[in-house]
This record gives sequence, structure tokens and C-alpha cells, in this order.
Amino acid sequence: MSYRHPGRDQIRIEDVLSALGNRLRLDAVRVLDAGGEHNCTSVLNVLGVTAKSTMTHHWRVLRDSGVIWQHPSGRENMLTLRREDLDARYPGLLDAILTGATTDAAQTS
Repeated sequence: MSYRHPGRDQIRIEDVLSALGNRLRLDAVRVLDAGGEHNCTSVLNVLGVTAKSTMTHHWRVLRDSGVIWQHPSGRENMLTLRREDLDARYPGLLDAILTGATTDAAQTS
């Protein structure tokens, strides 16, 4: 199985903002922002999501918007944040969103 990913020049601000406007997707991106490649299960465990099927739609939205790379590896899907592409297209945007999400999370704790 192969997934379609938009090229860097095809990433659109409205798609990125819409994808990151969902709390669960934003939390998943916060996990991926630690760097490196993560399998879906490890991200789900951090988020406390028990069913992989719950995230299928969310992974597609993040992938189609250009926020993540997703590729199959055996029985798992591997995920990587497209930070370099997002920073090139919209400098400072991802940092601002993630900082805001961290601030909001601290205030609700």
C-alpha cells in the first residue's frame, strides 16, 4: 500500500490549519514533534486512544494536508512530522501553534 502525499508546493495553509484545528490531531502532532519516525501504536498509546480505527480518519487528514508523512512498514504505519516542509512553506507557524497548544494544555491541567 502506498499513500499519496502533497508535494511541498502543494501544501495549503487552509488545509494545515483545518487539520490542526482538531484537538486529537493536534495532540498527535505534538507527539510527532519530538522528532524521528513513530509507529501508529506508540502515538496512540501516548494519546490514550485504544482503537486504531479511531485514528484512521485523523491520519488521512494530517497526511492529505501535508502535516505528516505516513508509510506502511510491515503491519504498522510509520509517521513522521513534515516539519521541514511546513517550516519552509510557513515559517514559524508550526512553532506558534505547538506553543499555543502547550500553553493551553498547561492552563487546563
